[in-house]
Order: sequence, then structure tokens, then C-alpha cells
Amino acid sequence: MPSDSQPEFFIDRSLGRHVVPDALRAAGVAVHVMADVYGERIGQGLADTEWLRDAGEHGWVVLMKDDKIRYRPAELESLTTSGVRAFCLTNANLRGADMAQRFVEALPKIQKIASDQDGPYIYGVYSNGVRPLWPK
Repeated sequence: MPSDSQPEFFIDRSLGRHVVPDALRAAGVAVHVMADVYGERIGQGLADTEWLRDAGEHGWVVLMKDDKIRYRPAELESLTTSGVRAFCLTNANLRGADMAQRFVEALPKIQKIASDQDGPYIYGVYSNGVRPLWPK
């Protein structure tokens, strides 16, 4: 699904509803959060397999911090069959402001990869760049 238009993003609940999404919106990108898409109650209990499938079907680029998802067969199957393009923080201990800063700083690279490459894939977002995690 390479495209000239800028991708829209889906923010996994692990990144929160405000700090990361608000920073990305301030950087000029379209952002969907779990609570807005599914409602707060449903969003909190929704299986990863379901939202991964839905994000892929909408063509949304997934931002998350669960890099272990690539080792879980059911989630990986949803990611694969839906062609999900995902970018993941590999340090789960970052504060909200630090997570937001890392994604905003990496945004040009994330947008280029997401616009140029069809999924499925997972890239890691590090303090010093963006690198492929899966498939290797």
C-alpha cells in the first residue's frame, strides 16, 4: 500500500490516550486511539488480535510498545494477514513524555517507511533511529 499521502496512525492503549497521541497530533499527523475507535470500556478489554486486524484493514500504521508481540502466534497471525505496518518502542519503561518525544523525533523516518513499504512488518523505534525487528 505504498502511497503519496501521509499515513494515519493507530495508538495502542499501552501508549496512553493523551501524551503520545497529542504530541503526534501537534506534529501534524492523523491519530486514532483505542478509546475513540472502540469506546473506553470495549477498548480496554479488546484482544490484540482484533485491533491489529482492524488497524490493518483501515491501513493505519500501528504505534505500540509491546515488542514481544512478534513472538505471540495469534497476534503475529493477525498482524501478518492484515498487512500491519507497526512501529514499536522497545523500552517499556519510558515515561509518557519520553515516549512521545521518541515517536515525534522518529516521525519523518516512520512516515517514509510506512509510505514506501507494504506490511506486514514491525520496526523498533530507538533513541538513535528506527530499525527492523520483524521479519528479519
